[in-house]
Order: sequence, then C-alpha cells, then structure tokens
Amino acid sequence: MSSLSTHVLDVSVGRPAVGVAVSLLQEGRLLGGGTTDADGRLKGFVAGSLLAAGTYSLRFDTGSYFGGLGRECFYPEVVVTFSVGAEGHYHVPLLLAAYGYSTYRGS
Repeated sequence: MSSLSTHVLDVSVGRPAVGVAVSLLQEGRLLGGGTTDADGRLKGFVAGSLLAAGTYSLRFDTGSYFGGLGRECFYPEVVVTFSVGAEGHYHVPLLLAAYGYSTYRGS
C-alpha cells in the first residue's frame, strides 16, 4: 500500500494555491478528496490514506480557485492520471497558472 499527497503552487503569483478542491478517483469512482491548506498542500485523501497498486486520477477544481480570486482561467479543471506501483509515497505536485500548468512526480 502507498500514501499520496499533493501540493499546488500558483506560479503566476509565486504563492501556494490555497483552497483548491481536489478529488481522488479510480476508474471514475470518487475515493476521497479535500481542499488545499494554507501551504497549498493536501494529504490523507482516503480513510487510512493508503492506496493499492493501480491507476488513479487527481481532479483539481482550478476554475473555482481562479473564479474565487476574480481571475479568468483557460483550464477550469486539471486532471492528472498516474500509476501507483510499489509501496511508497507518491507526491503529485501541480504548478498552476491561469493559462497553463505542469506536473511531475515529486518526493
């Protein structure tokens, strides 16, 4: 079993993206979620916070985040699909701007 966390940074202002709603899904089924904290982080998506091997998606509600700031955005949601294999920690950061984003496997 593996653990999962994310960190969302709004690179357009150089700060953590606070209050971004994030959902964890597997094969379209909602497993859990929450909102990013004051540091733009979210841990503990599901009870016990452990994931079995498989393919998962994180859905970030970027439209509501930018809308709450009175800013337009091009991507109203960002979906990152990734594979969990061996046991360990999986960290999926999102670098976010109103008209673009990037992600990678963090540590």
